[in-house]
Amino acid sequence: MILLTNDDGITAPGLVAMYHHLADMGQVQVVAPETVQSATGHGITLSQPLLTSKVEVENAFTGTAVAGSPADCVKLAISQILPRRPDLVISGINSGANVGINVIYSGTVAAAIEAAFLGVPAIAFSLYLKRDIPPDYVRTATLARRCVDQILEAGLSGGQVVSVNIPSLGPNEEPAGVRVVRQCTRPWNDTYERRKDPRGRDYFWNSSVFTLSTDEPDTDVAALRDNFITITPLQFDLTEHSVLKEWMKRSW
Repeated sequence: MILLTNDDGITAPGLVAMYHHLADMGQVQVVAPETVQSATGHGITLSQPLLTSKVEVENAFTGTAVAGSPADCVKLAISQILPRRPDLVISGINSGANVGINVIYSGTVAAAIEAAFLGVPAIAFSLYLKRDIPPDYVRTATLARRCVDQILEAGLSGGQVVSVNIPSLGPNEEPAGVRVVRQCTRPWNDTYERRKDPRGRDYFWNSSVFTLSTDEPDTDVAALRDNFITITPLQFDLTEHSVLKEWMKRSW
């Protein structure tokens, strides 16, 4: 059984396309946010109840919509909603790339990491968007499904998580290939537009425009920029082991 979730909401076209392309692998259960939860990171809901409802989406599936975050959806699905523990969790297809430091902010990736926390193998899929190329989620799902097969063949155990990004492709364009690459950790410089409300108070709009630019060729950002499908194994152990090893030698 596969658990399918996302951060764009249960009716998002990327999730619907992914559902169709996973259906031949076995039972697919959809538990996803009721509304868009982009850039919510790994937040979970503690101070209010998680309301759920059954939703029929495009005559494709009946899933469970959760009034919560992507991580909430995975926690609730595995502990309460699904009839048994899933064999695999798929998150996406996200509308927008999740490469570089964006991985930290991504609700899509957070859902996959939450599954890994709970001991289930997980893959997050994201589509890079370009203004001049309409997103083709059906084609993207076809490419994503091939990646699922290859990743499972390579070996993906419980507790392991992978982030996959798929380039924006024109109608007659093919990916340059597939690259297994590291996450780029260069900081992203945000820009903000300062405005005044009617009472004279300052407020700010985040006006940043995400671009794929780096001179580090072995990273997810550079590979996606060059039209490669990127595969990046992730981990949720945030320990800085080199510092840990040195500091453990000290007298504290």
